[in-house]
Amino acid sequence: MTISDWQQLSPAIAAHELHQRVRTRLTAGQQRAVLTALGDEAGLAEHFSTALRGTPLSGVPYFLKDLFPVARQPMLAGSTFLPEVRPTAPQDAAIVQKLSASGAVLAGRTHLQEFAYGITGENPHYGDCAHPRFPDRLTGGSSSGSAAVVAAGIVPLAIGTDTGGSVRLPAAFCGLFGFRLAPRDLFIADAFPLAPSYDTAGWFTATAGDMATTMECLVGFTPTLREPHGCYVELPGLDAEVALACGQAAARFASRETETSAAMRAALGNSVETYNTVVADEAWAIHRPWAERFRDRYDPAVWQRLNRVHATTEKQREDARRSTEAIQRMWRDAFRAYDFIVLPASPFAALTKADCTPENRLRILSLTAPASIGGYPVLTLPVALPSGLTTGLQVVVNRADSPVIGWVLNQFSGR
Repeated sequence: MTISDWQQLSPAIAAHELHQRVRTRLTAGQQRAVLTALGDEAGLAEHFSTALRGTPLSGVPYFLKDLFPVARQPMLAGSTFLPEVRPTAPQDAAIVQKLSASGAVLAGRTHLQEFAYGITGENPHYGDCAHPRFPDRLTGGSSSGSAAVVAAGIVPLAIGTDTGGSVRLPAAFCGLFGFRLAPRDLFIADAFPLAPSYDTAGWFTATAGDMATTMECLVGFTPTLREPHGCYVELPGLDAEVALACGQAAARFASRETETSAAMRAALGNSVETYNTVVADEAWAIHRPWAERFRDRYDPAVWQRLNRVHATTEKQREDARRSTEAIQRMWRDAFRAYDFIVLPASPFAALTKADCTPENRLRILSLTAPASIGGYPVLTLPVALPSGLTTGLQVVVNRADSPVIGWVLNQFSGR
């Protein structure tokens, strides 16, 4: 059901339909891994009945990644102890307030990879987030639950965050449209942080039309005055079927220029090391007040990532500073020549648990870290693979309200 379909339902039917979809489209185990909280049917019917009318998202249910505060409700952030060290927020997150003012209905909150410090969709506390259509594979993370509820057809919209690919990768794995804003935007300012230099808010939809509606509501579009010019850059490390599918999909709306691609690949060679160094420092600064006290309650993989800050040298930090400057300069140069840059969003299709290895995490970050370091908004487009699985394309733009977004969505939807 699209945004428009939900808007045709009465409040009582909408609340019942949402509960029915959760029960029938997620197993009990999946519900535990996906949902932090779901509003009861009577309460949701009341929310639907009081939602603002005559707005683009009027009467549209959505789920919220449990990294954003909801007034007087505990936030877990995928952990077991955060409410013990962080007080309950007195008011809703800015993005929740904006959505409420747009008529959208908060249906509940979704789980994530602990503290958003991971990209596969694994969580030892609540369960790994299984792909709704391929249950032997994972959704990707860290916005795993938000991707799952849209991919399962439960709601047409879900809110996530993206630091190093946490919207982009689940969108690619689950065949969704995704969008991430820029760091230090109003919508991310009150979310629980991972690495403020890179943290962004974002969202998922199942269709181009629903993404366009959401963008219009939350960001706005600048009219397109001319056909924009974009370049597709194929980064190394892609599976063969992914490279072929991404190249074919990108050819529909972007050029492929050898000289530009070679220059960008050379400039991005240190992206993963730079990203990991910055995130390690910033994440540890956030967790330091309680990390040692709760070390046995962290996901061991998350603890290992937090703890590596102690092995980071000053030379590595200086290298990261220099690399950041060079990568950001590269992006500025790219946007002087192009209106948008297209990159693959994932090097492979959705992973099995056994394939969620450190090596594959690095392969993912080699594609997603460049835009994170640049600090740019990214639209993710789903790309089908012959196997029935999916990958995606990242459309990197220089500002969130870029006219490129509406133009690309129109091109990609075939309208």
